[in-house]
Parts: sequence; C-alpha cells; structure tokens
Amino acid sequence: MSKVKAPGERSLIEQFLDDNVLFLGPDPQIMTDHSVSIPSEKELAAVEAWKDRTDEIHLIRNRLQTACNESFDMVEQMGAAPGAKWGDLITGIFSCQGDLSLSSAGGVLIFSVLAQHPQKFILKYWKDDPTVGVREGDIFMHNDARYGNIHNTDQSLSTPVFHNGEIVCIVGAIVHEGENGACEPGGMPGGAESPYDEGLKMSPLKVGENFEFRKDLLTFLQNSVREPKLQMEGMKSKLYACLRVKKRVEEVIRDYGIDAFLATVRGTLTDTEAEVRRRLRTWPNGKVRSNVFADSTLRENVLIKIRCEVIKRDDELIIDLRGSSPEFLNRANNTVLASMKGMLAQLFLMFIWPDLPRKQAVFAPITVLTDPGSALNCSPEAPNAQSMMTFFPAFTAVQSAVPKLLFAAGFRSTDIISCWYNMITTFVYGGFSQHNEFVGNVCADLNGMGGAARATRDGEHSVAPIFASMADIGEQELIEEEIPMMKLVPHKVMVDNCGFGKQRGGHGYQQIVTHKDTQAWGYMVNTIGAKFPSTYGIFGGYAPGCYPLCKVKGVDVFEVMKDNRELMRYTIEDIMNEQPFPGATYSAHHAGLQFELAEQGELYMITQGGGGGYGDVLERDPADIARDWADGIVSKHTIEKIYHVIMDYGTGAIDQEGTDQARATERKTRLARARPFKEFAAQWTKAKPPQGLPYYGSWDDPTVLHLGSPDKTCPADAIEPVMMPDPKDVEIAALKAELSALKGRA
Repeated sequence: MSKVKAPGERSLIEQFLDDNVLFLGPDPQIMTDHSVSIPSEKELAAVEAWKDRTDEIHLIRNRLQTACNESFDMVEQMGAAPGAKWGDLITGIFSCQGDLSLSSAGGVLIFSVLAQHPQKFILKYWKDDPTVGVREGDIFMHNDARYGNIHNTDQSLSTPVFHNGEIVCIVGAIVHEGENGACEPGGMPGGAESPYDEGLKMSPLKVGENFEFRKDLLTFLQNSVREPKLQMEGMKSKLYACLRVKKRVEEVIRDYGIDAFLATVRGTLTDTEAEVRRRLRTWPNGKVRSNVFADSTLRENVLIKIRCEVIKRDDELIIDLRGSSPEFLNRANNTVLASMKGMLAQLFLMFIWPDLPRKQAVFAPITVLTDPGSALNCSPEAPNAQSMMTFFPAFTAVQSAVPKLLFAAGFRSTDIISCWYNMITTFVYGGFSQHNEFVGNVCADLNGMGGAARATRDGEHSVAPIFASMADIGEQELIEEEIPMMKLVPHKVMVDNCGFGKQRGGHGYQQIVTHKDTQAWGYMVNTIGAKFPSTYGIFGGYAPGCYPLCKVKGVDVFEVMKDNRELMRYTIEDIMNEQPFPGATYSAHHAGLQFELAEQGELYMITQGGGGGYGDVLERDPADIARDWADGIVSKHTIEKIYHVIMDYGTGAIDQEGTDQARATERKTRLARARPFKEFAAQWTKAKPPQGLPYYGSWDDPTVLHLGSPDKTCPADAIEPVMMPDPKDVEIAALKAELSALKGRA
C-alpha cells in the first residue's frame, strides 16, 4: 500500500517537477485554444475610460492599420524569398497577452488566426525564465508548426514593445521563406517521412538582443539551410519591418497616451468577436453535411476522406470534422489542428465577411471538432510539411457546406460563391543557379488559383489563392535573372479548365517549364487532384477537372528548336497529343512529384486548377457562352454536350430556337434517367468500401475509421496511425512478382 504524502511533501515534489521539466514541447492548452485571451485590469480600465471616444479610437486604429500595411510593403520590397516578393507574408500587432489585434490588409490571411501561438508560448514560458527573459530589444523567431504557423517553411519574427517597464504589445512579421534545410529543397518536402526530415525546427527562440541578431545564432540558422544569404536577408527584412511598426506604436502612445492605445488594441478584438456573433445570429439554425476526398499522399494514390458537418446554433458555428482519415505517420500530408483552424478562418475573412479586420477574433465564435490522431489533428511525431494536402480539402468541405446556410439567410452584401480552387499547383525547384549559387524555393504561380463562380457572375481566371486576397504570381523576367528555370508557356489559360454551371468558375493557367545553363537542376510538384477532383461545384454546378503532371523527357528543346522552331506547341494538350519532338518520351503522372533532377531542355508541365461552377448548366445564358467562345476558353464539345447551345462558330451568333429545343431535349433525357430516391439509394449504398480501394476514414459510422481496406478498421477515439510502404519498394515487389511469373511460364 502506498503511503499518502503530506501536503508539504506533495508541494515539494510538485515544485521539483515544475522546476525540472524535461522538455517544453508544444503546449496543448495554447495550441488548441483559438479564443481571445481574458483582458487585464489595465485593459478593462482603458476600454472603460475611452468607451465614449469612438472617433479617436477609430483614428488610432487607422494609424495602427496603416503601420501594419507600411511594414508589409517594406518586407515585400526588401525580402529575398519569392514568398516575400509576391506577398506570402503578414505583419501585425499583438496584444500584451499575445492575441493578434491588427494585421496588414494584404498578404496571407491564414497567418492572422494562427500567429498568436508562439507569442503566447514566449509570454508563458520565457518571460519569467531567468535564463531567457523578455526585455526591451529582444528578438524572437519561430518556424515549427507544432508551436504555431502553417508549416516549417514559414518563419515568424517578433519583438516586444514596452511602456514604463511593462509589455504593452508585441509586433511581428511572418513570411513564407521557402528553403529551410529539409530533405528536399524549397522548404515543403513531400517526401518527408518524419518531422525530422522537415528541416529547420525552431521552437520560439530568442535570436537577438538590443535589436541586434546574435552572430552565433544567425550563423547556426544560416548553416542549417541551403541558402544562407536568403536566411539572413529574410531575418533582417522582418526585423526592420517590426521596428517600423514599433516606432508607429510609440508615436500613437506619445500622441494619445497608453490608455488610448490599450483600449484600441483590446477593443478591436472584443468588438470584432461581438460583430461576428451578431452576424451569425442572422443565419438560420441548422445542420449541413459535406464530404471531400483527397486522392493522394503526394507519394501514392489513395482516397482520404474529409468528413464535415457544419452546425449553426444561435451565435455559434460548429465545424465537426470527426470521422475523417487517420494520420499518416510517415507521410507529410498531416496537419496540426491549429494550422487547419487558420485555414478554415479564411472562408470567413475572404469570402463571407471580407470587411472584417484580419485577426483571430473573427474565428473565436467558431468551434472545431476533430479526432485526435487524425490527419486533421495529427500527433507531434507525424510530419506536417505538406499539411495543405489535408487542410485545403477541409476548407473546401466547409466552403461547400456554408452556402446552404447563407442561401437560406436572405440577401447579403457579399455573393454566395461556389468552391475556390484549392491546390498549390506550382513548381518547387532546387539546384545551382546561373550565378553558381545553390538555391531552392517555390514559384509564386501557386497564387494564381481559379476563382469560384458566384451566384450572380462567373468566377475570375487565376485570380488569387484561397489563403490570400492580395498576392502576386511573380514576374517571369525578374525570376529568370535569378534562376535558370524558364517558362516557355508561363500563364496561358487552358480551354475548359473550370467548373461548368449557370455561372462558370474561373479558369486556371498552364505552366510549361524547362531550364538551361546549370550544372544541376530539379523539380518538385506538391499537388493532389490528378485522379479525383479536389474542388467541387454547388447547387448543380460542376467540379473542375483533374490535373496530372506531364513530362517530355529525353529531349533538349533548345537544341531541337534551333532550326525547327515550328516544332514547339503552346498547350499541354497539343504537346501530349501531337508529340512533336521525335525520340522524346511523353508521360503523365499524378502531381505528387518528389524532387527529381532533370536534364537541360526537358519539359515539365502542369496547370492551375479552375473554380467550381454554380447552378445548372442548362440555365447558363447563351450570350455568356458566345463570349467564352470568342475568348477561346470553351470548346465545341462543351458548348454542345454540356451547355446544349447551338451557335454559329464563325460569327458567334446564337441560334436561340435551336438552343431552346436542345435544352428541352436534354431535360427530357434527364427525367428519363431519373429514379425514385429509395431505388437509387438501395443500389448506391454499400456496407463497406470496395475491395482493392485504398480508402482511409469513416464510411457510414463516423466513430469507425477504415485503414486502407474494408476489413481493417479502428475506433475514432483510439486511432491507429497509418504507416505506408515506400512506393519504390512496392514497385520493386510488383516487378519481382511479374519476373517470377514469367520465369514460371518459361
């Protein structure tokens, strides 16, 4: 029988354990909480003192907002990484508790809901630690997604702002820096099999004092990545941006006093949350379900279920993702829960309430439910470098569900929209530049995602990513000055590359790349949706298509075209169908390409995806179809077989009578195909996934998850992580079996 410890003895043991923590890993209390912190007594007093001076508060808020926008522009102009140059960043002001209160209007909005975690870790663990501390002039950095942010390629930098010896706020900047020393160049290794393959992993770390970087730590960080120059330039640009915001904060405190500043920072948080709750109350109560399927881990084709149920109750929205796929313990497509919450918040910041300030308070009234150990709430030992491959589909699941609630809520200032294209379709590169520097990063073409169709108009072509309303795709001429990669076709819109509907989605552009004048160069592609669409339509609108990676190997197009320039084709379709280069090998693949060295003049080809369609294709205005035909973005087949429009292709004139007749015939054909729901459900519904389908996630019962087969399952509250075999081992085993069978026949 164990002896009961006396109160004093228990206190001594607890004190010993508190003073001798083995490892300060990610704090679950911080990482699972996206609510706004409880205000301090000083903040409450300041808000009360300034509650009737709303005009001045508004002026102060605008000054602080301008400071964030100003510092954003500084990072864009000074940063060396493609992510910095083309807007994959954010700058902001955090409250004294670490909540993001104001952030730049442009840039990556996903950061605005997950930037607070490292700041709260610093305040909780380092502020009163005698070996670390938080003092005026201290500089902190962080990049490990398990402590906050999206993935390890994003680096945050912050510094506290003091007034009369107390922290009054924190100013910070986050940039997608790219290269981070991972097992593949560019910072987002699709081939990572553990967190330790993902490169640099900074928990919140003090890297400087007195507004200067420590040379030893700067050298350590540079020594940990493939591009030491980029690492230093990125750190300096973020620091200078933070110092500019700090200066503007101090000017506000000088001009209006500390209470006015505290009231503005705290009031901006509480007012935003209150406004979101007010708006939610105008939605009808109800429940909407949707399912989305990811078709790849980036290394093999599997079917990964994202199960979604959106529940609206009074002033709260519940997003229930339980029943989704288990985590993959040796694949990079898992997401940390906080990262996924940041992504889901973009639906509200960009597409539903774009007028609201960019901050975590927008998401505070929203509850997210997941199964711990799932791909959407992975364990610390699961890699997450390509978390987009699961949280982007989760975003689409919510985006396809919420319009059902909005449609029933009546008129709104912003359009109801279909699903935005949701993949980072671009090239990641690595190798030696023409300047003989080793480089590795990502192209900004990922920012050209096809826009979704709206209730009242078509989607826009390659307009913006789902995570940033204002970001650029880069200038090819500037890119070619730095790296040897050339885009023979940089941004050519592909015919029929959208979701069809009464309103069609925006199209995506093609990218045909090669390289020259380098001793070694290679490519990666980190995209799913080559076999099963990743983006859907709504209210009868079509999903856009599936997008493979295509290659032309064994050719140097620069040599071949010296005397035969007419051989070049300028669409993926023409190159793959006509195969214009003699002796070359033409192939198509799923778009999860691990880093692969290529020879000069070989072609790698991908296309940005299109947005989902909205409404019935038979209700599309024939005049809109004629306009698309004139623009060269719709084919005869689609006009005749999908939209059922009759037109003169030479003049673009619509045969209205013929169109009406064709559409009436199609409606009759639809009715002839129709069956009563009970009859359809009886044939459609199956008890289990089919044999041979590598299916992961729940089937019918969300409390039971399938692990790649109909018979292997686990309970959702005790998830067994999935370990996948190496695709090369699978291929070798298949080849050995084939060889053995051939020997047996002989």
